[in-house]
Amino acid sequence: MTQSMTGFSRAIVTTDSASVTIEMRSVNNRYLDVQFRCPEILRSQEVSWRQKIAKLITRGKVDVSVRTDLSKQGGSLRLDQGRLDELHTVMNQLGERFPDAAPPDQLALLLAPGVISGETTAEAVWVEAGTDALSQALSALVASRKEEGSKLKSLILSRCEAFKHYLADFRTALPDLQEANRQRLLSRIQLLSVEPDGKRLEEELVYSAQKTDVDEELDRLDAHLMAIEVAIEGTQPCGRRLDFLMQELNREANTLASKSASLLTTQTAVEFKVLIEQMREQIQNIE
Repeated sequence: MTQSMTGFSRAIVTTDSASVTIEMRSVNNRYLDVQFRCPEILRSQEVSWRQKIAKLITRGKVDVSVRTDLSKQGGSLRLDQGRLDELHTVMNQLGERFPDAAPPDQLALLLAPGVISGETTAEAVWVEAGTDALSQALSALVASRKEEGSKLKSLILSRCEAFKHYLADFRTALPDLQEANRQRLLSRIQLLSVEPDGKRLEEELVYSAQKTDVDEELDRLDAHLMAIEVAIEGTQPCGRRLDFLMQELNREANTLASKSASLLTTQTAVEFKVLIEQMREQIQNIE
């Protein structure tokens, strides 16, 4: 299925002791570029998470923002009796050396490093919650990219149909254009009031017809349009292939314009280039 390279998703996983929020944003990029903003407790998961993302996304710049809610780490506090004993010993030594100094109050003792500690959530719990959140966010991001890709697919296919319509009309008018070009050359020769050499005249008419012959260009345009439809209807990422086909379409349209011997040919080439540019703009966002 055609995927866009732009999308957004968010997932929140909350347990009794951990809460992880992951936001993922993706925009178009030539290759896959994954950037993490991650707290230290989950930093070790970046490698495995990158591999997980790469299995589902092949192109685009993906920004992954990971946030942890530390308020979920439990609330019970406890005194470290060993630390208190150490402080008591030090305070006695200070009291002996500075007998006139005021002793610290209870709050000052509690604020001393290591005297009180809270229950902390184990790293494994954070990793489990983070991995679950990433899976949910990644699935939602892929779904968002597919939804946008479906819209882009419809736009591109509609431009292909318009391209075919102009192409069919031009093919129908081509014999009349070639005959009109031949008659125009004959009329110019008659205005010269000279008797041309019959063989040389025929050679010039053949040369002129060859210069303005666009059958090969029209056939290649047909082939490129068919290749676009095959690529965009496939199951593999097709952005690079479509971008290459746009270059080929543009080359044939330019050749058609350079061989123009009528206003209709010029107008048709211009319409082709307009449609190609419209498709190219959309293809820049396809994976």
